[in-house]
Amino acid sequence: MTDDSSLHEPAVRLTALTKSYGHGKPVLKGIDLTIRRGEFFTMLGPSGSGKTTTLRLIGGFEMPDSGEVFLGDTKVTRLPPYRRDVNTMFQDYALFPHMSLQENVAYGMKIRGVGAAERADRATRALAMVHLETVGDRRPSQLSGGQRQRVALARALVNEPSLILLDEPLGALDLKLRREMQVELKKIQKQTGITFVYVTHDQEEALSMSDRIAVFSEGVIEQIGTPEELYERPASHFVARFIGSSNILNENGQDILLRPEDIRLEQQGYEMASDEAGLSGLVQEISYLGPVTRCRVAASGGGTDVTTMVPSRQARGLSENMAVTAVWSRRDAYPLSA
Repeated sequence: MTDDSSLHEPAVRLTALTKSYGHGKPVLKGIDLTIRRGEFFTMLGPSGSGKTTTLRLIGGFEMPDSGEVFLGDTKVTRLPPYRRDVNTMFQDYALFPHMSLQENVAYGMKIRGVGAAERADRATRALAMVHLETVGDRRPSQLSGGQRQRVALARALVNEPSLILLDEPLGALDLKLRREMQVELKKIQKQTGITFVYVTHDQEEALSMSDRIAVFSEGVIEQIGTPEELYERPASHFVARFIGSSNILNENGQDILLRPEDIRLEQQGYEMASDEAGLSGLVQEISYLGPVTRCRVAASGGGTDVTTMVPSRQARGLSENMAVTAVWSRRDAYPLSA
């Protein structure tokens, strides 16, 4: 378990990393990044933004065109993966079908020359961590997708690396199982204190699991921060649009961000308080989402549409083409930089 004094020590440090492939277009344009020891750090962005390439540079599966990779205080830029204290977990679990779960988890230790008794003990403890210690004699074909994912995680944990890289490991799971595994991964990371570096394009997943997030776009990092910082105080229009649902309005020449949950609907003609702002319009779209209902309001006079999330019980009286006023508190309007 990582002690508190080490939490701000760097587990990974990247300086001025660049990378291009055969087509010549740069994939990374000078990445500077420090990941703290013992944190759950997520690299988030759309396809082609550079997040997976960055992960592969950390793991040694790719070499940068320029820049350096440090693990702790050690420069590893040109070292192969097997000489880095890192384990990687991919979306494709790559389990050996002819081996039992116990043998799959212990395989890396066998290659390293660890004795049979110690291999068995450590593999059993790793399987127990993912709640599979009672089925260690089964083959991967006898497991569900979620169980195979747990075996792959046990295999990554068994050598107690200082760093685990996770490249969209939950992408193949259905939504319910994916959410269960999000909780499980976060719990295991906190229990072990191992630094997790996680890649995903799913912003909800990133927000729910991460201590900090780096948002990638077109080979650069737009912003690094906690989930709360990225959601409530985005540094750019890209982050504002990519993290969560957003309304971006122009008010007196200044772009402002309003989250849907900060907008409420009132009857048209509602008299706003001095600390409120709003716009009148017609309800154009109503989407029931269970506990909340999403409503899109088209502004009168051709202004910008706004989307709001209304508690479903309060939305029962709404109908399409109903005249309403969308209202928000001025303190909830976050000014975006140019």
